[in-house]
Amino acid sequence: MNKPVHQIRIGRIRAAIWANQTDSGLWHNVTFERTYRDGEAWKSSDSYGRDDLLVLAKLADMAHSWIINVRSDAAN
Repeated sequence: MNKPVHQIRIGRIRAAIWANQTDSGLWHNVTFERTYRDGEAWKSSDSYGRDDLLVLAKLADMAHSWIINVRSDAAN
């Protein structure tokens, strides 16, 4: 299984950045995940509540910046 090329976490929300090599070049995708505890077990979800949305937006911004920097470094 492939692993993300980079991860960013704020609290219980994580952004995972994935690299995909295609015939058109390198592309990045981002997935988001929120972890929570259900009794003794840790679980994850891709559903977000009101209080998660600003953190999610910040992580999206940080992931975007990371991808832009990687692409800029690759072009130089």
